[in-house]
Amino acid sequence: MRAMAIDAATRRLVPVRRPVPVPGPREVLLRVRACGVCRTDLHIIDGELPRREPSAVPGHEVVGEVVGLGPQARR
Repeated sequence: MRAMAIDAATRRLVPVRRPVPVPGPREVLLRVRACGVCRTDLHIIDGELPRREPSAVPGHEVVGEVVGLGPQARR
């Protein structure tokens, strides 16, 4: 999958390729069509808040379509 990640050295957003994740038991897999970056994401990019991982992919405000289900995902 394609994503924009925070480069650990430059603290800029850079395009990256990551493996397509496999949904867990009660999860769904989304094909993201649009993603917003909120102010909290910008604080992380600017170094004002700590990152949980070195090359974090910001953006949790997404619009997408369900393309996969975990084995216990029902709705």
